[in-house]
Amino acid sequence: MLSLSFLIKALPALSATVLASASLPAKPSDLSTPMQVRISVSGANSISVGWNTYQQSGSPCVSYGTSPNSLTQKSCSTKSETYPSARTWFHTVYLNNLTPATKYYYKIASTNSTVEQFLSPRTAGDKTPFAINAIIDLGVYGEDGYTIKNNNAKRDTIPNIPPSLNHTTIKRLADTADDYEFIIHPGDLAYADDWALRPKNLLDGKNAFQAILEQFYGQLAPIASRKPYIVSPGNHEASCEEIPHTTWLCPSGQKNFTDFMTRFKGNMPSAFASTSKVDKAKVSANKAQQLANPPFWFSFEYGMAHIVMINTETDFPSAPDGPDGSAGLNSGPFGGPQQQLQFLDADLASVDRTVTPWVVVAGHRPWYTTGGDGCTPCQKAFEPLFYKYGVDLGVFGHVHNSQRFNPVYNGTQDAAGLQNPKAPMYIVSGGTGNIEGLSEVGSKPSYTAFAYADDFSYATIRFQDAQNLKVDFYRSATGELLDSSTLFKAHKDQFVVQS
Repeated sequence: MLSLSFLIKALPALSATVLASASLPAKPSDLSTPMQVRISVSGANSISVGWNTYQQSGSPCVSYGTSPNSLTQKSCSTKSETYPSARTWFHTVYLNNLTPATKYYYKIASTNSTVEQFLSPRTAGDKTPFAINAIIDLGVYGEDGYTIKNNNAKRDTIPNIPPSLNHTTIKRLADTADDYEFIIHPGDLAYADDWALRPKNLLDGKNAFQAILEQFYGQLAPIASRKPYIVSPGNHEASCEEIPHTTWLCPSGQKNFTDFMTRFKGNMPSAFASTSKVDKAKVSANKAQQLANPPFWFSFEYGMAHIVMINTETDFPSAPDGPDGSAGLNSGPFGGPQQQLQFLDADLASVDRTVTPWVVVAGHRPWYTTGGDGCTPCQKAFEPLFYKYGVDLGVFGHVHNSQRFNPVYNGTQDAAGLQNPKAPMYIVSGGTGNIEGLSEVGSKPSYTAFAYADDFSYATIRFQDAQNLKVDFYRSATGELLDSSTLFKAHKDQFVVQS
């Protein structure tokens, strides 16, 4: 978190620094060139394709098919959106009626675009094993972010990653592209609000904020254009800087999650229709659909998993980024009173464990963490629902390291451990890499199973079968396995409601 005290300490450096300007990426000669490409699960048998261009488009289109040489299907949109201070326009197109778990190829309509590929979503209830990555608190690399000086002679080919990103989490995501099917990133994406940490930006803050966004989503594109990239918000998406109670100084377009909303509002899934045969589940799922508000809170089903993305920043009592919140960022609300919590209640009540046995909920701020930096309002709002409906795994970030906790509820470790507990298992995957660096592990609660802050790292979640879920933590630079655990859940009840 960028603090006022940090800025005060940094100001003396200005006397010895020649101020420059923001490092805005060069515009391509063809302004229709698709940039910052990203895909996401959109719905059952549907993928959304999002991208930016440096000019407005009258009819954004995508051609696609199951052969790279025969893109016989086409989908278009009529929207080409932007916001004040943005240099680019945002587009989203939906590819529907896809055959499940099938490799597709697609090409964004432009005189300067390439053919990309993706695996279409698995049908809810498909018990085929698969893995996903939890990548949180990532941040831009290069002169506006974290810079790694290493062996630049080593290059990637599929996907093609710039050599400056060698030995980063993004590089590891490329090297292991065949090992996972999509990415969840609940918050703290580009760290554009940390623009002031580079003295060259201090007289060009408005452009510096936009430059970091353009750089980050360009760096991520080789991955996000092939692997569905599922997001929810973090504190670094809120405004142009994190100094409390100063958001009124931010330019129009650089506050209240504007880029996050514009970029992802049409790109994230809404709550799926129920796949259960039970009428009560269908009613709850329909209610959840009406209350969902992507990209802030929503759910989707994929194979044997029901995954929920929540907003730990606004829209619940004492939310830290909300109006009068502790962070002083004066953001939201983005729904009606209690809407997010009502959504989560209805959504979790709809989960049929005979179809999707595993329930994973991901948000940004953890309430269980080493170092004593847990979000108490988050715990008060969300934890009772996690326990009531038997959430299997909670995934969080915000604290810049990797952590795993034994199943715990209300601060007490579940006596069953990893063998069929009633309480959720929690992980933090916030050590993936950003300009602010890593956080020390600090104090460890008694239910701590693993904590690592020596280097950048991330978590892979493996859905092995209906009873076994494996979580592996890896060191980004080397691929070294740091920690591995397997959670066993019997999943005997079709619907879970615990007192």
